[in-house]
Amino acid sequence: MGIATPIRTRGHLLRILGVSFGVAVSVGATVGSGILRTPGEVVAHWGNLWPIFAMWILGGLYTLLGCSSLLELGTMFPQAGGWYVYSRRTFGDYGGFLVGCCDWMVETVATAYLAVALAEFAAGLQPVLAQWVKVVALTSLAVLGLLNWLGLRSGSRTQELTSLVKALALLALVVACFRFPAAMQSTPRPALSTSVEGKESILLAFVLSMQAVIITYDGWYAPIYFTEEDKNPGRNLPRSMIVGVVSSAAIFLLVNTALLHILPIGQLAGSQVPAADAAMVAFGGYGKQIILVVSIITVLSTINATLLMGPRVLFGMGRDGLAPSWVASVNAGGTPGTALLLTLLVAAVLILSGSFETLIAIASFFMLTVHMSGYSGLLLLRRRMPEHPRPYKVWFYPWTPLAVLVISGVLFVLFVIGDPKHSLVTLLLVILSYPFYILVVKKKNVKRWITRSASK
Repeated sequence: MGIATPIRTRGHLLRILGVSFGVAVSVGATVGSGILRTPGEVVAHWGNLWPIFAMWILGGLYTLLGCSSLLELGTMFPQAGGWYVYSRRTFGDYGGFLVGCCDWMVETVATAYLAVALAEFAAGLQPVLAQWVKVVALTSLAVLGLLNWLGLRSGSRTQELTSLVKALALLALVVACFRFPAAMQSTPRPALSTSVEGKESILLAFVLSMQAVIITYDGWYAPIYFTEEDKNPGRNLPRSMIVGVVSSAAIFLLVNTALLHILPIGQLAGSQVPAADAAMVAFGGYGKQIILVVSIITVLSTINATLLMGPRVLFGMGRDGLAPSWVASVNAGGTPGTALLLTLLVAAVLILSGSFETLIAIASFFMLTVHMSGYSGLLLLRRRMPEHPRPYKVWFYPWTPLAVLVISGVLFVLFVIGDPKHSLVTLLLVILSYPFYILVVKKKNVKRWITRSASK
């Protein structure tokens, strides 16, 4: 497996980040609009409190184990690019190219989708904006893009501020819910999601609710994209990610506790947006407006996080010769400017197209593929590079990475079974990526080799 030769880049990343940013970007990327929706979906699969809380605790433990596995890789290779860096080290240029493309697509689709969601929340506050949803989405994207274009300091401070305000807003909702007496939980136990009784019913309920929980936790790995800009990644990355995961899990548990306190289980199980129902009870006639404001703040923070993450994948690929060299340029503020502009442009096109169903389904397959590449990479690199410095070592090796790899693989299989159409589309895109890699990357490397040979 070949490794492309790094190219010289214009400008350089700034090493100015610390733990506060790492926690902020982890919470910002993880605590999104999902927690406002998925509690009802999880409750619908169970009939009493203990299994519901068990699902969220298990999801947090799974995330913490994944965090420990990824921390070893992140401290071994403190370079910009996230999962791409580890896949290239493990599987060579094509493996890195494939994972990098998948990861960048996931972040870009998420950016576009969340911008539209933000615009829809704004239209809920001001109905006059309902006919201008795409314009509002593009405007929010442009404003956040400008803040990040100005430099890493501006983008990182925006992330710290929006993550803090988001956490405080959700905690305020929790406090407001506990101002009221506990709801009467006399509603009959909701049926499980399948008519099959016994062990198979419980198993299916477990799988479906865990899918929802794990997807809600997604985003916890955000700090790995910025290790090259961290002042001390060997020390700061473990603190950032572990505190970020624990903080996100605490927020999720508090929100669920508040919802179960103020809403009957039967109502919660049938609600598409249970946080909105809780706000209506807690704040009366102002409940809708308040939850829309909380939703806007929540989504705003997540968009900024994805706009920080995506360009750094392209930057790493461009610097390593696996993407056009111009995406590796960095402006005076320390932002991969061209990569950011390309990400914004693609996200804007997706917003204007207005079609997200297929893209989101494909992105979910790509997300699991990216995760599995990292966990399997850790196992392989322990054998191939036993002497490489490891400032942080995964807990309970090899059981921890094996456990998260198996769980990710099971989820991937379940996604394939549940959505064969989009799984085939994903497979086709993966197959087509190889000839594209040959045409773009290999051709460029051959030209570079010929140029060097002729100059000798």
